[in-house]
Amino acid sequence: TGTGMMHLNRAPWVEPIDERLDRLHAAGKMRETIVVMPDCWTRYGGSQYLDSSATGRYETHVVKELVPFIDGRYRTRRGAASRGVVGKSSGGYGALVLGMRHPDVFGVVGCNSGDMCFEYCYLPGFPGALDAFRKHGGAARWLRAWSRDKRKADRPHFDALNTLAMASCYSPNPRAALGFDLPFDERTGEMRPEVWRRWLRWDPLRMLPAHERRLRRLRYLFLDCGARDEFHLQWGLRAFAARARRLGVRCTTEEFDDGHMEIRYRYDRVLPLLAAKLA
Repeated sequence: TGTGMMHLNRAPWVEPIDERLDRLHAAGKMRETIVVMPDCWTRYGGSQYLDSSATGRYETHVVKELVPFIDGRYRTRRGAASRGVVGKSSGGYGALVLGMRHPDVFGVVGCNSGDMCFEYCYLPGFPGALDAFRKHGGAARWLRAWSRDKRKADRPHFDALNTLAMASCYSPNPRAALGFDLPFDERTGEMRPEVWRRWLRWDPLRMLPAHERRLRRLRYLFLDCGARDEFHLQWGLRAFAARARRLGVRCTTEEFDDGHMEIRYRYDRVLPLLAAKLA
């Protein structure tokens, strides 16, 4: 539910990203960098930075279009060792998966409270989504109602929107009415194992074995999460780190005493650290 430009918003007691970077640079805490904020928004609130027939080719957009565009317009140092990708929540997921799949493009990766261990972070929201769909007569009708009257995405509206967003990324199906398959039966709530397996193939925990060699090519991999994350992502972080290290993949992890929301202060820690690792 966020876009790149939101980092520039001015709000009371909130430091926008440009002022934060200026302060860090001026204090000598962070080396100068070019910071790019991609807008990979979709009607569902995000793309997970993946290619999908339901939403668009956002992975291709970032890797094949945006990176060459920036290299062509600005004084960049070319090559993966001088280029990093970082994000929070869905952005953390996107940063990690882009790094796993494209170590030739991004050599430094920061995943802040990123989606992983899908059983813990997505499954708890399915009952709320089912309730919202039922009240409107199905997912398609809920989406039409939401599109007409975009009330704040509190639960169960967030559960419904998040489930549709993730289905559009993880289980696209051009033949389906919405362009994607839901991981459960809308009427009974029963899980659809074949669809859920498609989701799990995109879980960073499941992706690790097939991508371990690519991950070893990264110059630096950093992951952090609040120890009280509302989406239980701290458990995904712990499982990912343990599994990665068993596979011989180097990664640095940190947990901090907070939840998932309003943790932009962590950029004071993360951005200088990642910038220092760039070649």
